[in-house]
Amino acid sequence: MTSSGITGQGDIVFIEDLKVQTVIGIFDWEREIRQTVSLDLEMAFDISKAAVSDSIDDTLDYKAVSKRLIHFIEASEFQLVETLADRCAAIVLEEFPVEWLRLKLSKPGAVRGSSAVGVIIERRLNGHSE
Repeated sequence: MTSSGITGQGDIVFIEDLKVQTVIGIFDWEREIRQTVSLDLEMAFDISKAAVSDSIDDTLDYKAVSKRLIHFIEASEFQLVETLADRCAAIVLEEFPVEWLRLKLSKPGAVRGSSAVGVIIERRLNGHSE
């Protein structure tokens, strides 16, 4: 509980528009270049302890999450955004104190006339989607 006596249920830590270069796509030409993907993450995390302590040790370190995902995505060579999104969600749930997340993975410029295409997934720690 915070000093106000209210718990942080429903708190969200987010990362917005994390751009990473990677090999992604099903076409031969896509396998030979690096393209930009963009991630938006919403991660359930009770921030009440961090709000009281004002310490990074008591919160979800979004920089650490970002660095881990950047490293993974840059080294990956998936064909589908669905696969990449699922693997990124699994990393966050397995390696960070997150029980639920919503992840949007966009591939800008993939379809003529649209700014981006992609997937939005929700995952819980037990592995089941919403």
